[in-house]
Amino acid sequence: MASAQPVFRDGGSGNKPPCFVGEHYDFWKIRMQAFLEAQGEEIWDAVENGPFIPTTVVNNVVETKVKASWTDDNKRKVLFDKKAKNLLQSALGMDEFFRISQCKTAKEIWDTLEVTHEGTTEVKRSKLNTLSQEYEMFRMQPGETILDLQKRFSHLTNHLMALGKTFTNDELNLKVLRSLTTA
Repeated sequence: MASAQPVFRDGGSGNKPPCFVGEHYDFWKIRMQAFLEAQGEEIWDAVENGPFIPTTVVNNVVETKVKASWTDDNKRKVLFDKKAKNLLQSALGMDEFFRISQCKTAKEIWDTLEVTHEGTTEVKRSKLNTLSQEYEMFRMQPGETILDLQKRFSHLTNHLMALGKTFTNDELNLKVLRSLTTA
């Protein structure tokens, strides 16, 4: 039984982020991360680690700088989060946008989407366990073509990798070879 392939209306070029309307989050997440990284290391860093906050040390105490005292470098670094936030918001359909509309930082947007569509750490662990078991039991289905097997295997391993599982090429190749049936 062939599954319907997702249709992606726009985005994903060098200029426009891939659009996410609530389906196929794992696919969008990989594409969006690549898009953000291509905009500059600092943009992705703002998503992954949070915004840059200009600070100063007064009497051996770190304090947040008042905006009027920001240097040009401080202003440039603060802008990375604003750019990342704009790119993320631009990549979302209306329902997803409203889900994150109250988020103040790019990291908060990313984390909200991640928890919403992947679940909490416990949910991810459960999905990882289920998919890992499916991976271990992976076999060619009766009447399945090599192409269909490859698509099914890629889909499974991509889901596992999105949840943090790592594979070597040798492991993947060996798994596919062992899953083939003899005719």
